[in-house]
Amino acid sequence: MADRDDYALKSAGVATVAAPDVAYLPPRPQGRHGIALVGAGGISFAHLDAYRAMGWDVVAIVSRDLARAQARRDEFFPGALATTDYAAVLARPDVAVVDLTPHPAERVALIEQALLAGKHVLSQKPFVTDLDTGARLAALADAQGVRLAVNQNGRWSPHMAWMRGAVQAGLIGQVRSVHCAIHWDHRWIKGTPFEAMWDILLYDFGIHWFDFVTSLTGRPALRAQAQTVPGDMAVPLLASALLDYGDAQASLVFDACAGQGALDQTYVLGTQGSLIARGPDLGRQEVELHTAAGVARPVLSGTWFNDGFAGAMGELLCAIEQGREPSHGALGNLDALATCFAAIAAARSGQAVRPGTVRRLPDQDWRAP
Repeated sequence: MADRDDYALKSAGVATVAAPDVAYLPPRPQGRHGIALVGAGGISFAHLDAYRAMGWDVVAIVSRDLARAQARRDEFFPGALATTDYAAVLARPDVAVVDLTPHPAERVALIEQALLAGKHVLSQKPFVTDLDTGARLAALADAQGVRLAVNQNGRWSPHMAWMRGAVQAGLIGQVRSVHCAIHWDHRWIKGTPFEAMWDILLYDFGIHWFDFVTSLTGRPALRAQAQTVPGDMAVPLLASALLDYGDAQASLVFDACAGQGALDQTYVLGTQGSLIARGPDLGRQEVELHTAAGVARPVLSGTWFNDGFAGAMGELLCAIEQGREPSHGALGNLDALATCFAAIAAARSGQAVRPGTVRRLPDQDWRAP
């Protein structure tokens, strides 16, 4: 029979136990690999700073704006070539990997050229705006005998990496639910090209969490529901999604206009335990592992910027050395994109949508009636 504490939802006190050893730091390759960075825009600093910190070799920086390429070179890799000639860089034998940072619409042709030149590719996220195009590029990489990965750098943020490692090690059993709630201020996009993207939260930003959930479940959702709520900007800064996996569920909540009281928290429930991460922002997080033995609180080192970028490139380089598919390979990434596209379509229609039935990113010029 239930007692007073059961009704009050009180939890019992638990013992503190030592945190298990979970691999979560950015993977480190054994050899040297020449990297060419393509695109010297805003996010390129995070790539270059991470690679410099890891001691990796950036041999060329390509941009349509030579001055930008030169500025990034001078700041991070003074010995690298700064150029506007992408074809010439692809012809260089010392370039093994091409890191592509331009936006998705511009990236497809660049990916294809690099793969045909026999180069491994790290594509910026979100990977593509069309699932069939993504599958074609993955097949081309396979035919060329090279690796194509997606820069889902959030996977290697310390808290996400530790939680994913704990799940993969079986520390909480089978995953039954994942709940991510992010409350922050994204209004910096005002006046930038991102303000023209209606689904900036669910697509460009939210893809990190669709990818994270997919990395834990290993499959796309069976059904997605979602909503976006217009506010005081041209695009919605409130969005949420509910994902049904049949034997598991997930929820994603994005409040992107929190000028005060920012908070980021993640809860992963398993059949044998749970994981909790919380902090004031994506760079400062504390993680707890709850099992029958007690609660463990690992002390994490690093931050999303720039360990996440080191992790995405490091995993690709290790996969190249080991002759295997990278864990963030292009083909697997399509499961996350399929779920993301379905959620966006569900937000438009007000109806649940099955992932895989929406093959393209819905029109970003769309406006709610």
